[in-house]
Amino acid sequence: MNLDFILSPSPEHPGLLIRDPYRFSDAMLIIPPPLVETLECFDGRQTELDLRAALVRITGDLNVSEIARNLTDTLSKAGFLDDEAFALMQAERRREFAERPVREPAHAGSAYPADPDALRGTMARYMAAEPDAPVAADGGLFALAAPHVSPEGGWQSYRAAYRLLKPEHRDRTFVILATSHYGEPEKFGLTRKNYRTPLGSAATDQRLVDWLAARGGGAIEMEDFCHSFEHTVELQVIFLQHILGPEVRILPILCGSYAHSLYEGGDPEDDDKVKAFLEALGEMREREGDRLFWILGVDMAHMGARYQDKFSAVAGQGVMSEVGARDERRIERINSGDAAGFWDLVRENRDDLKWCGSAPFYTFLKTAPQARGELLRYEQWNIDERSVVSFAGMAFTKPA
Repeated sequence: MNLDFILSPSPEHPGLLIRDPYRFSDAMLIIPPPLVETLECFDGRQTELDLRAALVRITGDLNVSEIARNLTDTLSKAGFLDDEAFALMQAERRREFAERPVREPAHAGSAYPADPDALRGTMARYMAAEPDAPVAADGGLFALAAPHVSPEGGWQSYRAAYRLLKPEHRDRTFVILATSHYGEPEKFGLTRKNYRTPLGSAATDQRLVDWLAARGGGAIEMEDFCHSFEHTVELQVIFLQHILGPEVRILPILCGSYAHSLYEGGDPEDDDKVKAFLEALGEMREREGDRLFWILGVDMAHMGARYQDKFSAVAGQGVMSEVGARDERRIERINSGDAAGFWDLVRENRDDLKWCGSAPFYTFLKTAPQARGELLRYEQWNIDERSVVSFAGMAFTKPA
């Protein structure tokens, strides 16, 4: 369940591509079409005899021992089996991350340019203001929500949010509540490491990390390995650095899904560990006050073939028009500060909209119940020809 399985993007090498999104392994394998069904034999229940029987059926040859051995060895060496080789690989990667002095950029050169000058030029293009573009009033502004989708696809929503930052915000600690796509449910990932990008090193506020770690309870995952590869914090950091300077101060928090509440019912804080963390985060907000500024790194709906829907999705058309209306209802609940109402909408059909920002949004609403939001820009983007992601730029103010 920790691996990605996708169709091979190479016409010259058809089959099923396997990769490890956790980056415990750097390997990528393409399993040829005739062998794809044999992967079902590696389920922890079937034996080598079952694998050989499947290969005999596929090849029509009784002499399949070498094929079975090669397939098993290849998967094991790649770190794609739950065996001793993978356990050693996993332990080594976790140790390496724990010992690093900084969190190195994981998506430079893919999600954005790795060259500093090229990145500055790209960011300047993203942030160039439209003539007479409306800007929300910033009185009492203390939080923004921006996407974590590829900036090239979502730059207008990033810009709608980040253009509200002013020089006077530079000295605040930016608490980044970001989606943890691969972290454990009902967990919050912290790290004391600074976040390095091509623009410089953003300093993690270790005083606040230590304070949360001491009071936040068992829902905290300290030095969460997911920080090493997750993009949802990193993409916020490059916008903060571009606008306010490379040494901006951050408190990065990866929010795992509230899966138990979503699938079993009840509220997320019915979990005592989640409740303890939310209370600690709220206490920190009250104690630190205007020394903090909150950033939510969040996307919304994920629809279409890529996301296991039985239909193709086109931005703004067909089913995506209904998705837009449902997104709007959720956004209205967020903007009104209605955490319970928002979560009721998320739980409908076990979140068939597949919002990957629902946990950070809910965490923020419970932490800052007096916040009132404003939608700055809403977008739907075809991430591929058959799949759509929705996202928005939003601003939050405190009551006068």
